Amino acid sequence: MVDITHKKNTLRIATAEALLIVSKETTIKAILNKTVPKGDVFEMSRAAGLLGVKKTPELLPDCHPLPIEYAGFEFEINGLEIKISCTLKTIYKTGVEVEAMHGASIVALNMYDMLKPLDKGIEIGTIRLVSKHGGKSDRHQVKAIISSAVTVCSDTVSKKEKEDKAGKEVIKTIENWGVSVSDYSVIPDDIEQIQAQLKKHIDAKTALILFVGGTGLSPRDQTPEAIAPLLEKRIPGMEEAIRKYGQDRTSYAALSRSVVGMIGTSLVMALPGSTKGAIESLNAVFPEAFHLFDIIKGAQH
Repeated sequence: MVDITHKKNTLRIATAEALLIVSKETTIKAILNKTVPKGDVFEMSRAAGLLGVKKTPELLPDCHPLPIEYAGFEFEINGLEIKISCTLKTIYKTGVEVEAMHGASIVALNMYDMLKPLDKGIEIGTIRLVSKHGGKSDRHQVKAIISSAVTVCSDTVSKKEKEDKAGKEVIKTIENWGVSVSDYSVIPDDIEQIQAQLKKHIDAKTALILFVGGTGLSPRDQTPEAIAPLLEKRIPGMEEAIRKYGQDRTSYAALSRSVVGMIGTSLVMALPGSTKGAIESLNAVFPEAFHLFDIIKGAQH
């Protein structure tokens, strides 16, 4: 299966439809009057649809098992056509489009099976996805042009005793989101140098200012202490999201002291020094958090 471990849980909704066409008006009457020998067609088919939705990952090899938290079926009769609608909801990392289409198709098949003794001319028509919400499809399209600066805070990297990997991977990640990187530098774990670097980028009106490293608990980890006093507005929600995302993947994330806040119109973030930790911290809040740059310019929430 496709790796979705990097994704975040969001509300996912999908609606699919299937069309059942009967050949006689008496078939429709039998459904409505509940005189079909095999039972109540709509209720029996609704139950079959529920089973179909739940068993989708057992039948489709690349389909992820996921928690279905709502399943609704509706039927609309128009002449000899019956439109079957299946709506599903989940809060998960991937969508429910396939499950919704499978549910609608199983309902149509069950109706066919129940009605075939009465009507030999039944057909199953188009099965299609009507709508989907959640994930990339709901992502806000950022209009603001975002510039960024990446500063690696590390004694060993600044002394060239160790190669920087985290900072370079951070640059690749944000460039993939369309963010330009105007400055990349490496400095020691020193409060005065960190603050000087921050003030330089604030004066340059850099939109996104990232510090990589120095968020741990060793004596030389001082990035939060350097940055926090200069922040005008802390953003606790982003800090919590970063730690929650990390803890879902490793318990050591609770030891990180990532800091996020605003200075003027600049977003300032202190990320872990490990490559994995830095990228996971970005994935925890971006690209959705880029919306704040449009908010700063007066866009609606």
